Amino acid sequence: MTLWEGRLGSDQARALMELSESLSFDRRLAPDDLRASRAHVRGLERGGIITSDETAEIIQALDQVERELGEGSFAFAEGDEDIHTAVERRVSEIAPVTGAKLHTGRSRNDQVATDLRLFTRRELSSVAGLVIDLSEALLVQAQKAGGAYLPGYTHLQRAQCVLLSHHLLAHGWALSRDVDRIIHTVVRLNVSPLGAGALAGSSLPLDPEGVACELGFESCFENSMDAVGDRDFVAEALFDLALLGVHLSRFAEEIVIWSTQEVGFISIADAYATGSSMLPQKKNPDIAELVRGKAGRLIGDLTGFLATLKGLPLAYNRDLQEDKDPLFDSLDNMRRELVALKGLIETATFQLDRMRDAAHDEGSAATDLAELLVSNGVPFREAHRVVGSLVRQAAAQGRSLFPEVFAELVSAHPLLGPEALQLLDPGVGVTRRTSPGAAGPVAVARQMERFRERLDVDRNRLETLAALDVEVGACGGSGRG
Repeated sequence: MTLWEGRLGSDQARALMELSESLSFDRRLAPDDLRASRAHVRGLERGGIITSDETAEIIQALDQVERELGEGSFAFAEGDEDIHTAVERRVSEIAPVTGAKLHTGRSRNDQVATDLRLFTRRELSSVAGLVIDLSEALLVQAQKAGGAYLPGYTHLQRAQCVLLSHHLLAHGWALSRDVDRIIHTVVRLNVSPLGAGALAGSSLPLDPEGVACELGFESCFENSMDAVGDRDFVAEALFDLALLGVHLSRFAEEIVIWSTQEVGFISIADAYATGSSMLPQKKNPDIAELVRGKAGRLIGDLTGFLATLKGLPLAYNRDLQEDKDPLFDSLDNMRRELVALKGLIETATFQLDRMRDAAHDEGSAATDLAELLVSNGVPFREAHRVVGSLVRQAAAQGRSLFPEVFAELVSAHPLLGPEALQLLDPGVGVTRRTSPGAAGPVAVARQMERFRERLDVDRNRLETLAALDVEVGACGGSGRG
């Protein structure tokens, strides 16, 4: 049986069915379909379209379907094109007369859009929680790092000394923006399309506002055509996940570099590393490499879906079935990435001595010397020229002689002198980073407090969103709209 057998008959070409089926991947929408169906049925009752007895019977059937799916005893039929068809078929088997009224005033167009919004709202919120978990792991390592410092880099060249905690929190703040983006996406998608029908609404006395309220949506649709054709929320979710993936990839790239023998800033726990099938000595940072690699996949999910959307006319087109594969793929991969990367960070050992030794490069004090000149009234561009010239002269003597020659040049320069040599002492430079948001101890201590507060605020925001996914009883007919 098909949903359109009255128009086309029941015989469908196998090639059509194989191309159009989505049950193989959309069955994970079952909880959302059942929840939305219960709310829809109660809305039909409020509109006087079905009786309270019919409502109770249909909801009992939906509850039975939910139990069967949960137990694994639900028997899918060959004609079940998608999870929505499967649920309706089974409800009609359990309650033959009243079950046929389940789809009253509803199209698969608004039904699928509603289910997917419920799913995306819940799953994005879950991912945001995992991002906060990773951020907290970074904060813990930042707190443990204390006064440890390392070279900060630009162009992968040593630049200035920074506290390790500052470096770790740089990744944390990027992740906090990802959480903020996800939360705003959830807020924007929290609009119910149920009641829009196929594209033009219905002549029946539906209650879209009450249904929206019951499903935890902040509002219901304003335009029925937009409601069924809109997949902006999927595109936004894919962008959020892709940019999050890019941020994780950047972090992963540093882990790969830092774990090399040449750099040696981090040791990965054995539980979060792999070996080689041929080389007995190898310990590989596969988690970081996989995170880095999957960024391309996340970007591909986004760009592929945008290409699907770009030429679609209003309102619903079957092309929109292609929204689920990239969304599910991005969510699943991101969830695995976040869990694995958190474990890696929690168990990693930072090689603080190696970092400190790398930071003991007199050249890293160049900016401090220039700023000393500035504090003595020398224009910065002139100060930059003076110190740059000293670095060039010392570098010409070779790397092994650079520290001694550079110190002699600094001491002998009339604008600097012996008192400037203290800036070349190990670890002094990082203590001078005192401006707000800087990499020095005082600024970083304040930063860690603010980051902790930010994590707490975001946790509370997610708890508010989680409350939307708690199934509630019927709302009044006025709803929230």
